Amino acid sequence: MTKKIAKAFAPGAISSFFEILNTYPNGTPITDLHHIGARGGGFGLQCGVHTKVTLEDASENKVQIILNNQPTLEAKVTNTMVQMLLEKVSKKYAVLVEHQIDVPIGLGFGTSAGGALTTGMALSQALNLPLSFNQIGRLAHLVELQLQTGLGTVSSLTFSGGLVLVTEPGAPGICKLDRIPIDPNYVLVVGYYPLLISKASVLASSQRKHQINVYGQRTLEAILAEPCLENFLEQCWAFSQDAGFATEGVCELIRVAKRAGAVGAAQNMLGEAVHAVVPLENVLSVVAGFRQTLSSNNVVVSRIDFEGVRLVGR
Repeated sequence: MTKKIAKAFAPGAISSFFEILNTYPNGTPITDLHHIGARGGGFGLQCGVHTKVTLEDASENKVQIILNNQPTLEAKVTNTMVQMLLEKVSKKYAVLVEHQIDVPIGLGFGTSAGGALTTGMALSQALNLPLSFNQIGRLAHLVELQLQTGLGTVSSLTFSGGLVLVTEPGAPGICKLDRIPIDPNYVLVVGYYPLLISKASVLASSQRKHQINVYGQRTLEAILAEPCLENFLEQCWAFSQDAGFATEGVCELIRVAKRAGAVGAAQNMLGEAVHAVVPLENVLSVVAGFRQTLSSNNVVVSRIDFEGVRLVGR
């Protein structure tokens, strides 16, 4: 076999609020992972996860993963996704997965879901596997749940982007999705502190889950009662404060963004980071405001993505 190469891209995915759905209303755990997930909503970014998969014949399966030009053994999500797909073929391959990630990792930009989906799409293409979009998405959803790296980001990335709402939880094809129409000329300005928040600790605590879900449900109801960008951002910022995620640093960034001309702003779930939706003419003002508090390296500026995860040309 000649060397096969396939590429995929996943937008950075910022979640602005969420509600954890891993039990039935009576508290009984949901056993089918396809039906576990989250309600919530957020934005896709035109920067995100770029993945290139190179496939060659081999006497035994071998997987190498490169993250931002450095070999890594830490990419559990990618490695698990590769192993699941290799189990679907009888031949053995040497698989090289190269991720270029141009958003911060572990700070609420959806990089684990993006990595799983782009690996799944590119490797399926290289292996010539007959898998639909939703079938690949369901595998990525299962990987995220098994490794406790996320709940509902995979589903939102398989939709067509913009401002996405997940109104019912579950894997792609099972969940229910909607969008709030927004002006495509808005820009997302994201400022972040390099403080990692453990998703596993949040997902494992029943008391914390109850608190989050009370406010998450209220937030979705309030957004659907008036589904527009301004109300979405206002309700999501209220969620962040009520659910106990907002730090002093996050509060300051929200104030700065609004003073500098943002339509509104909310906190990344989960990260000590703020995403502001900004008219083009006010972008420099918001960036300058964030840089008074943050290092210039800790500010991301991106257009909003309206396509979702996709294969790309060579």
